[in-house]
Amino acid sequence: MTERNAPAALMWPGSVALVGASDDPAKTNSRPLRYLRAAGFQGRVYPVNPRRDTVGGERCWPSLAELPEVPDHVYVMTSTEAAIETVAECGRLGVPVATVLASGFGEEGEEGREREARLRAAAGSTRILGPSSLGAINPRSGMLLTANAAFAEADLAPGRVFVASHSGSVIGALVSRGKERGISFAGLVSTGGEADLSLGEICLSTVDDDGIGSYALFMESLQHSDQLARFASAAAERGKPVVVYKLGRSAQGAQLSVSHTGALAGSDEEADAFFRAAAISRVDNLEALIEAPALLERVAPGKGAADFRVGVLTTTGGGAALIVDQLGLRGVHVRAPSAPLRKRIQDLGAPITDSIVMDLTLAGAKHEIVSGTLDALQRSGEFDVVVMVVGSSARFHPELAVRAVIERADGPTPLAAFAVPDAPKALAALGEAGVPAFRTPESIVEAITAAATRPASARIGPGTRPGTDGERRVLDELDSYRLLDKVGIAAQPAVEVVTAEAAQGRVPDGIRYPVAVKVLSAAIAHKTDAGGVVLGVAGDEQLVAAAREIEERVGPAADRLLVTEMAPSGVDALVGYRVSPEAGPLIMVAAGGVMAELYRDSSLRLAPVDLVTAHEMIREVKGLAPVVGYRGSQGDADALARAIVALSTLAESAPSVLEAEVNPLRVYGRGEGATALDALVCVTENN
Repeated sequence: MTERNAPAALMWPGSVALVGASDDPAKTNSRPLRYLRAAGFQGRVYPVNPRRDTVGGERCWPSLAELPEVPDHVYVMTSTEAAIETVAECGRLGVPVATVLASGFGEEGEEGREREARLRAAAGSTRILGPSSLGAINPRSGMLLTANAAFAEADLAPGRVFVASHSGSVIGALVSRGKERGISFAGLVSTGGEADLSLGEICLSTVDDDGIGSYALFMESLQHSDQLARFASAAAERGKPVVVYKLGRSAQGAQLSVSHTGALAGSDEEADAFFRAAAISRVDNLEALIEAPALLERVAPGKGAADFRVGVLTTTGGGAALIVDQLGLRGVHVRAPSAPLRKRIQDLGAPITDSIVMDLTLAGAKHEIVSGTLDALQRSGEFDVVVMVVGSSARFHPELAVRAVIERADGPTPLAAFAVPDAPKALAALGEAGVPAFRTPESIVEAITAAATRPASARIGPGTRPGTDGERRVLDELDSYRLLDKVGIAAQPAVEVVTAEAAQGRVPDGIRYPVAVKVLSAAIAHKTDAGGVVLGVAGDEQLVAAAREIEERVGPAADRLLVTEMAPSGVDALVGYRVSPEAGPLIMVAAGGVMAELYRDSSLRLAPVDLVTAHEMIREVKGLAPVVGYRGSQGDADALARAIVALSTLAESAPSVLEAEVNPLRVYGRGEGATALDALVCVTENN
């Protein structure tokens, strides 16, 4: 979005035009003019409506063409068809950005998509925000170009968090919630239908804005993830944390899949893998979306949950226990102070004991004791974040309860506060002082976990995505083995035979009994389910019986068989690769066999991955504990990790591959390797 001056026009316009502006205060399209004037916007504002001479007591212009200048930003508040005509006029005049309020485009089926295509074509060089956008807001300049009723709020103070949301109503909700909490924003954008400008592209255009310290994203889908990846990488490079709340925790993303991998990797799991690689912190609590950024701005990334040190000081043991318990479930542990530090705090008059929670009790809840203790904790170097849990006094004596915390806001170790009672005044005072403050235990736990697990850099690139369009073709098992052999995944010795030959008891040369006999057909992806597999065939007579059995079960598709040597015992894993239409290439490992999909015990990452990440994935799968080491036995975890890495390289080496799965991959004892016992590959013909 760096061309045509669109970034400046979007958030810092010198002039705006309001097409369809109304003089009726009851109408939505009367709001932007009122908001701009109330906020003190210093730019030039042009109401445009051919049916009015004035709007809000100001001159109203009949068309954009008759304005004394080409406006930087046009807010189009007309009907759907009229919006297309107005955008076309913006294109002819050279308007940098037009925001479209109207709906009725891509969200309304084929006819809506056709209208959206016309909208894009009409725009020419004009960039479009929307459609269905409630506008763009910059509190730092008074540019409240929005029809959202929530922005009738007076005195919106500027902050450092930039909000981008697929939903227009959510930006209003965040503003109203934030104002009550002393949390302010550097800018807010409602992206709407993303017919042109995407959430990622908009945020990318702001990463060098020194007035923005962090980002809060509300997403309904992962569309345009390539642009989101570019933004996330740039934000991580600049040390600006990104927090996201995403809807859609469902498994609908696997609808095009033919493998177990696709069924296991639902759309939400794919989104998690994308956010992890992009160094975007995902939260499941709407309050955490606006509360977490302040903490993440203060805590250095890259520590890791196991090494992250949380210190908890409290005047109410029960309130602190809420946090300690939930953090432990997420692998983040509260640390006790060292013995010398505990002694130093006790010498201040604080009655703390030898415990991971430093409980001052009511006896120690004096300003000088709290302040001195916080100072000692922050200067000790023993913690990555210090949490102050405030009890009932936060509600009844807010000015006293949090005064010591506010005084230590800029101490050498980041400080956060959690108020156990409902204490809006105390929380607002903390927020206005710049102290990350939290209303619920859930939100502070999510924020601390995000701070602990946030990587120092994004492991995702904006490279070329493999295509997912075009005709899909499934390879048979033997062709799948040949493709996988090219990336370094070995299979058990296997030979194709014609069913008629197998039915005469003729075992292929070079193959030793016992063998597995399988139907060899690209049309049968899941051979076991179709009755097309017989295992443990020990001799010629059993081979004849197996061939006839498969032919009877499967029918005409069983004209070709694959005969493969039975593998030694070991641990079965599933290693799968899939190109998601939204998230891009993904690699998965799970416990193998037919039960993999039932238990959904898996680990997922964006592909490709390295050996360190592959071992991390293996450790995350409970069903693969025997590979890592269990009760004295250990499998060849290195061989499994190498297979994961090898399959993940398809993202770069084989862009025609949509899915590839080895299930099972038999993992033998330590140092003995692993081999594929079954494989499935799906390709597209468009590459």
